[in-house]
Amino acid sequence: MQFLASFIMKGRLQAMLVAASLALVSIPFPPASIVSSAAVALVTLRLGAREGVYVLLCACLAAALLGMVTGVGYQFALMYGMVLWLPVWVISIVLREGRHLAIAIEIAALLGVLGVLGFYLYEPKAALVWQDILTTITQPVLQGHPDLSPDDARLSIQALSHLMTGLLATGSVYGLLFGLFLARWWQAVLYNPGGFRAEFLELKGHKQMALATLVMIVVAGLTSGLLAEIVWNLILVVSVLYTFVGTAVLHAAFASMKNSRFMVPFLYLTLILIPHMLVFVALMGVADPWMNLRKKISNQTTV
Repeated sequence: MQFLASFIMKGRLQAMLVAASLALVSIPFPPASIVSSAAVALVTLRLGAREGVYVLLCACLAAALLGMVTGVGYQFALMYGMVLWLPVWVISIVLREGRHLAIAIEIAALLGVLGVLGFYLYEPKAALVWQDILTTITQPVLQGHPDLSPDDARLSIQALSHLMTGLLATGSVYGLLFGLFLARWWQAVLYNPGGFRAEFLELKGHKQMALATLVMIVVAGLTSGLLAEIVWNLILVVSVLYTFVGTAVLHAAFASMKNSRFMVPFLYLTLILIPHMLVFVALMGVADPWMNLRKKISNQTTV
């Protein structure tokens, strides 16, 4: 990875080629989009908004040309590149100028919130749209597996359809932030060793944002219908911030233990294997602005 970061920073052409080629690779292999967006983010973080937008626009043109050659289509490749790189360019500027990782994450979550609200303004009956899409997708699976119950599948689709907008927005925000984090880590490796680790472990949410999240949870719990559906979808997106804050709290706590070199990897392995733990982690992130959990946990581990 360090070699790739060094290659990107050699010049505009190298950064453009990495971003454009990996963007097209990400169509059949989505994780490649993280590295692609990280290329644009790294240039922006290190050299500023002007250089970043230059690489972004040139990468869009390169993606369009590659799209024509590969048969993907230049219109699709061009739009895909803009959707992939423009948000990460924006939050990279926020992080470069503000130097606060929490603010950059909050801006990314806000972009996801605007996406959810925009979709509901465009299609108020979003759940019905997703229900039709999910039904079409699952139909071949049900036909190929007669042992599966169509009624159970229908109930699951109905439940999931009410949250699909938020789930897709949440996944997009996670992908956006993973690209930013990779770029920040690359920047630290090349120019400030250990800088990203220290920055991440100090990650802390703002009380105002946490209070707004609690208000949304109360509203979602006390209301019903379309309003409750929209608010629950917004909560899913906002929870991205608190999963990162909670993870930073736990990472700092595990790093203070005697067997930290084993405990920290165990933490991340647990989060990967048991994703339901993210709910607990997010709750820790919400509580941290008031309770200062890092200090309390570190005091307990040193006693």
